[in-house]
Amino acid sequence: MITRNKTIRVWPGEPYPLGATWDGKGVNFALFSENAEKVEICLFDKSGQRELNRVELPEYTNEVWHAYLPDARPGQLYGYRVYGPYDPERGHRFNHHKLLMDPYAKGLSGALQWDDAHFGYQVGNKDEDLSFDTRNNARWMPKCRVVDTAFTWGEDRPPRKEWHESVVYEMHVRGFTMRHPELPEDMRGTFAGLSAPQVIQYLGNLGITAVELLPIHAFVDERALHDKGLRNYWGYNPIAFFAPEPRYLSSGTLGEFKTLVQLLHDAGIEVILDVVYNHTAEGNHMGPTLSFRGIDNVSYYRLIEGQERHYIDFTGCGNALNLHHPRVLQLVMDSLRYWVEEMHVDGFRFDLAVTVARERAAFDSQSGFLDAVRQDPVLSRVKLIAEPWDVGEGGYQLGGFPPGWAEWNDRYRDTVRRFWKGDAGLIGELASRITGSSDIFDRKGRRTWASINFVTAHDGFTLEDLVSYNQKHNEANLEDNRDGTDNNHSWNCGAEGPTDDAVIRRLRLQQKRNLLATLLLSQGVPMLLAGDEFGRTQKGNNNAYCQDNDISWIDWDTIDNNGWELLKFVRELIRLRREHIVFHRNRFFHGDLIPGTELCDISWLRADAAAIEEGDWRDPNGRFLSFLLCGEAGSYHLTALGEPQLDDTFLVVMSTHQENLAYPLPPLPAEARWQLLMDTERIDSINHGELFDGAQPYNVKPRSFVLFVQQQKSQGAEGHDR
Repeated sequence: MITRNKTIRVWPGEPYPLGATWDGKGVNFALFSENAEKVEICLFDKSGQRELNRVELPEYTNEVWHAYLPDARPGQLYGYRVYGPYDPERGHRFNHHKLLMDPYAKGLSGALQWDDAHFGYQVGNKDEDLSFDTRNNARWMPKCRVVDTAFTWGEDRPPRKEWHESVVYEMHVRGFTMRHPELPEDMRGTFAGLSAPQVIQYLGNLGITAVELLPIHAFVDERALHDKGLRNYWGYNPIAFFAPEPRYLSSGTLGEFKTLVQLLHDAGIEVILDVVYNHTAEGNHMGPTLSFRGIDNVSYYRLIEGQERHYIDFTGCGNALNLHHPRVLQLVMDSLRYWVEEMHVDGFRFDLAVTVARERAAFDSQSGFLDAVRQDPVLSRVKLIAEPWDVGEGGYQLGGFPPGWAEWNDRYRDTVRRFWKGDAGLIGELASRITGSSDIFDRKGRRTWASINFVTAHDGFTLEDLVSYNQKHNEANLEDNRDGTDNNHSWNCGAEGPTDDAVIRRLRLQQKRNLLATLLLSQGVPMLLAGDEFGRTQKGNNNAYCQDNDISWIDWDTIDNNGWELLKFVRELIRLRREHIVFHRNRFFHGDLIPGTELCDISWLRADAAAIEEGDWRDPNGRFLSFLLCGEAGSYHLTALGEPQLDDTFLVVMSTHQENLAYPLPPLPAEARWQLLMDTERIDSINHGELFDGAQPYNVKPRSFVLFVQQQKSQGAEGHDR
């Protein structure tokens, strides 16, 4: 039997802050609901299975229900029951029979277990969601946990890497360590696993400057996946925006995540979170009642005007959060600030960011949310990345976000993929993409780093699969291979999937080197997908969102099985990028003369080494691109003493011709030579040191990326003149 308000002291408390707040003496509970008629907090034992007490929140101030429980302590498990009208036609879906999660919960206990009792209506009723269900779902619900946020941060400081110096590494908390041979099983797949010294050391040695973690906010496995024996692996189905996903916590405490951040910061690595504020796990009008829907559906979600039973859906996930409502906007802003101020993260990548930036219907670069972030003294200083599209009308907005934001550049991905696949007529487009996409981003003072360049990401083929499959192979998703895009711009090099053919295997390795060299030596911010640096495969699955298994988990044995050479190649590319400012400028190239010189910052060349002319850019048969990066182009960047930061001059050659090309190297001063740094056609593809005086043309092999640096004779470079 449940006791109501008889065995626990209840004080009025305060309407701020929202959520459950431990102040060292007791806990303040505050919940926003504009349209509720009554709110109860349910207190559970440590197991989360037995409800000990129900307390009616006695105060209602400024649309916030609140109470202070002086006898409550950190670790207390709780949930809410919210009373109000059940009138779906008017948008109200209150149902006090459903235990609800606190939108501000900072910790959770247990996982959602699917049962029909989670639905506010009677599943199978002929009136569908217009019926009313009276079953208690508490048994199958996660419970919110009161937390003590105290943590000894010591000397922790954010690395605050300059955007143009950044190299982002997109990774999955669970998948990165589930098969790590040096970690004990109880640490694998958790924040503790990522915190292990050997993992931190690996990331540091790779040379990346930031990890971008796929969603770590608590999320739900969709019922359709559960019924198929699958799970939501990626995590783009959130239910709590302050609580870490429990399956990633080996200890169950917030300190585990904070320790990870602290150790990554010690290694000079920033932490960027992939966040999902565009929708929640409650889905459309037929979805479950787990939190927001039962607390105040009309306030939290965007509903169709005149048909408030149904939800506006810009996301393809059934609903969209209503950031027009000041309390919902506050929820998102409070969540973001919490992860920066309390958890010390360094930035965010916003999933389907166009949805959170829509006003009445259309995207608005001056939306309430974007304006709120821009003026916020905390959030305006961290790294902000938009996925600049959603599935609604006018949803593709690449280049449309305001100054201060970076954006995932899928035009970079597609152009680079198509060029190395062998598509002709792309050299004009390719030139724009590898120099920072000025045609998209060069406005309002935005810089090259506005373009987040990527060739692969969690959504799509891995790099290994990109060069090994012509078609997706998503049969394991149990959707008859209908899911996932068919527009992959991939090429299997002559055989579908794994092969013992040595010629094909060598070509695939060369193609991976081409793609990686292009990515890591382009202007803008490169994003590398975890495992691509040594050839991770998903066996042709380009939509592994539901594969929490060996398909998605990184196989570390790949490094020993022919992956080591590629890994060394990537490390050298990142080092090369880091050490040479001409590969990560903060300003766009315009082909202008550098002040005080007669040199252009960048010069474009044809296959005969002559300057590219206007008509060459539109050559439908073009498969060759070469350019000079002038060392004085680094003079835009000043050292700490205010002196120009100069660099070496580099020659880049990119060819997808299927035959050898005799490329005349550009002429040099008498005292200079071209030193070969990289030729992806070679097995030992980087750091050759061979010198060329330009008297003989260089033999550019089919499908290769070649890099030279200008050296003076007095520098004593290794190698010999050709």
